[in-house]
Amino acid sequence: MKTKLLSLLTLTALSFAVFATTARAGHRTFPKEQTGALMEPVKSVFDNYLKIESALANDSIGVVAANASAIGNAVRVDSMKMLSPEIAAQADALAKTKDLASARAVFKRLSKSLIQYLNDHNVSGAYVEVYCPMAKASWLQTGDKIDNPYLGASMRSCGDIQKKAKQKTS
Repeated sequence: MKTKLLSLLTLTALSFAVFATTARAGHRTFPKEQTGALMEPVKSVFDNYLKIESALANDSIGVVAANASAIGNAVRVDSMKMLSPEIAAQADALAKTKDLASARAVFKRLSKSLIQYLNDHNVSGAYVEVYCPMAKASWLQTGDKIDNPYLGASMRSCGDIQKKAKQKTS
């Protein structure tokens, strides 16, 4: 009986030690390929990103600052450090922009970082990667209808889908 109890306590202690070491190291392991919903705060970052993408595609910066600030805050308060501090810095820079041209320039860098995150973690699902040859930049969106945040209403449909979202199979 004492041997079983001692074994159970040892196993529990080792489990906590491994968990603490992994958490302290600041990295997170991901499955080989993720599909479907993203975990928080990554989901929040992408939700706010999509609101910014939509605003810029509609030639508006009205909601850009608030959503960019939300991205920066989500990255900074993430205890698991799932996203790079560089993304927070890019979001903060985007929140400070005052016009469409500068917002779009910073959005290019943020888009590149978030696309890289999805690629590095083999995340597939709801996001479509689109490339605009005129802006020489990519972005993420949902759905196959091109909604260009770099050229807005003047050339809303300019872009080529690079990676489609995976279709769910029943």
